[in-house]
Amino acid sequence: MLWVLTAFLVVALSNCDDSEWRQVRTAQGYVRGRKDPDGGLYAFYNIPYASVPKGTDRFKAPLPPPAWLQPLEAVDEGIICPQSPTPFMDISSKIMKEECLIANIYVPDTEDKNLPVIVNVHGGGFIIGYGNMVKPKNFVRSKKVIIVNFNYRIGVHGFLCLGSKDAPGNAGLKDQVALLRWVKKNIANFGGNPEDVTITGGSAGSISVHLLMLSKAAEGLFTKVIPESGANLGSVSVQSNPLNNAKVYAAMLNFTNVDDFYALEEFYKTAPLQSLLVNSFLDRKDSSMLIAPCVERETGEERILVDAPINIIKNGKYKKVPVLISTTNMEALVQVVNLEIWKDAMNKNFSDFLPGDLQFESEEEKKVIAEKVKEFYFGDQPVGEKTVLSYIDYFSDVVFGYPTFRSVKLQVETGHDQIYLYEYSFVDESTPVVPHTNVKGATHCAQTTAMLDGVSFDNADESSLSEEYKQMKSILREIWINFVLHGKPVLEGSSLPAWPAAGADGSPHMSLGQEVKLRGAYLEKRVKFWDGIYEKYYRLPVAPPEPPQRHVEL
Repeated sequence: MLWVLTAFLVVALSNCDDSEWRQVRTAQGYVRGRKDPDGGLYAFYNIPYASVPKGTDRFKAPLPPPAWLQPLEAVDEGIICPQSPTPFMDISSKIMKEECLIANIYVPDTEDKNLPVIVNVHGGGFIIGYGNMVKPKNFVRSKKVIIVNFNYRIGVHGFLCLGSKDAPGNAGLKDQVALLRWVKKNIANFGGNPEDVTITGGSAGSISVHLLMLSKAAEGLFTKVIPESGANLGSVSVQSNPLNNAKVYAAMLNFTNVDDFYALEEFYKTAPLQSLLVNSFLDRKDSSMLIAPCVERETGEERILVDAPINIIKNGKYKKVPVLISTTNMEALVQVVNLEIWKDAMNKNFSDFLPGDLQFESEEEKKVIAEKVKEFYFGDQPVGEKTVLSYIDYFSDVVFGYPTFRSVKLQVETGHDQIYLYEYSFVDESTPVVPHTNVKGATHCAQTTAMLDGVSFDNADESSLSEEYKQMKSILREIWINFVLHGKPVLEGSSLPAWPAAGADGSPHMSLGQEVKLRGAYLEKRVKFWDGIYEKYYRLPVAPPEPPQRHVEL
């Protein structure tokens, strides 16, 4: 009966209006994408680009994708990778599956070929999210680009880093590289140019693409990079001590034998995957992540990060492609939820809140620096509702602003002369005020929201937006199109201000706010303050140590 049903479906599909469907050949088999109900594009959903290793191999690099004989109807099945629900995102309508490595491809309704390709890496702090969180349909309707988004392994499934053959680390980044290789191999059949791929992402996606820029494994798979609200040198970007993090995380799951390496590894390899999911979002006082990419030790397999990002940058041992990088002016608005929880602790012992990629010779020295930092941001005022803007500035700087500046500075100093830097601060009447103030600001990844569809995850309708916001969306899309097509955000003859590449002092940078204006040094006084601290106290992230030898009883 199965073959009869299959035959019926093939005949039924072949009788559909050809204009409603577009069939494309991939290396695995044909896929059929459907025209969007609102027109202007064809969407190909749920295309497997790789397979997830199962069982005790679950933390290894992805495997080749499946193949099929009959055309695959590429419809949206709502598949996402395993993750723990959070208040930040409703995933109740999604299907959580371990076999989750699927891509979604948005192709404009045009006969043009060899279109530039944008691959978007989703954010979510490396522990939540999925490829199709925010759709790019309105941008694709410009008929100038093809856009690909996708799922990759997240949480401990994607970023456990023990340094062993079974858990070498960075499985999620290896999924991203597998997707880029799939695009290189297949995108021409969708009308895209495999030699003109721009990778972009917001938040953890931004960190991801900024790290991939430094990886030999990803070299040649893209030509331009657009990181938004996240950089490769942040305390949240790379685990400082991945083995210790794995122990802390296991203890959160009530596993007690954390100092026995092989017991720890066996726990992660054999526990039900769903039982390993813990929501640890935004709860680290030291602005670090338990779950994040890592520097990998040599295990005989391909590595994504072979050294600390700062060493790779300083050595200049990466391919210098054009970069369009940005932050918002109030990234840490997302951290205001912790102000009430943390304010007393910050006033009592601010040193607990210094970024986790700093190290000190003594606790006394740490307290001295902590008081210096607290005074710089808060003066003689306590942390609290009256100093909420200082609180936002502090966390914005340590997690996003300073790491972005520092990466740009070091890259420029090693000869990278195609980095375009901007700060997004646009607000309108729909933007809520900062709690306890009458001030408004652009929150974390607000520029990504403006660039892509609509006003929220589930609402792509832009008709109700203010005229000012529509204009800002138009400006951002023009900047992106220019950068994707030409490697520069503003072309000669544009109504926008001329925009040169940034120098080592972060100057000039573009300000995208109520007006679009080229400004001088980026966060000048604040980044100089942090330069003095990081030059003396920065702690390099390290690869996990070689696993101990197993004791064999005679």
